[in-house]
Amino acid sequence: MEIKPIAFIKTDFSTKFGIPRQSGLIDDLESRIIFAPEYRDLNSLRGIEDFSHLWLIWHFSEAEGADWSPTVRPPRLGGNERMGVFATRSPYRPNRLGLSSVKLIRVENDTVDGPVLIVGGADLLDDTPIFDIKPYLPITDIHTDAVGGFSDQKADYALSVSFPQELSDLIPAKKLKPLIEILKSDPRPAYHNDPTRVYGFPFAGFEIKFSVSEQHLTVLDVKKI
Repeated sequence: MEIKPIAFIKTDFSTKFGIPRQSGLIDDLESRIIFAPEYRDLNSLRGIEDFSHLWLIWHFSEAEGADWSPTVRPPRLGGNERMGVFATRSPYRPNRLGLSSVKLIRVENDTVDGPVLIVGGADLLDDTPIFDIKPYLPITDIHTDAVGGFSDQKADYALSVSFPQELSDLIPAKKLKPLIEILKSDPRPAYHNDPTRVYGFPFAGFEIKFSVSEQHLTVLDVKKI
């Protein structure tokens, strides 16, 4: 069976570092879904505005060519404990498919790229291929008695963040709140614990540098890329 992308998503992440570990964590993080030319038919989106959220089925394009593994090391378990690949969201799976729920913010009908979906809360790299889009149905997709396995152990984990005003003022106001939420979620590999180490990642056209000591993150520098 062959499948091909119907769309590509434009996000603020040009590298994997800093991307939220799950979708829906930061609704203020806006992205644009641009359809491939053959799918730029407004009729295909008829009625989509009636839904608040969507499912995206997408491709772990950065993992292409890597062998799949029956067990993986989830980052939130420190990168040391192994779990079955089908008990995780790891990209190292046989078909490299990802699943994300996003908030539908609006539909832009008249753009140079045809109809475009503006969504919030995506956890995808810039230009990730999208294979399918489906409406999120709260009557069936919400399970109030669901158990989150090992992910429940870190559900409340967050860092405090110090962001000097002279640096935060460099970030566009619309991007500042989601950036702070990304930093609170601790984008470092879970097994890193070196307060002298300086980390950096690109976000929305800026290079963000920070360090972490104990449960506190300090932004050290912000530079326009």
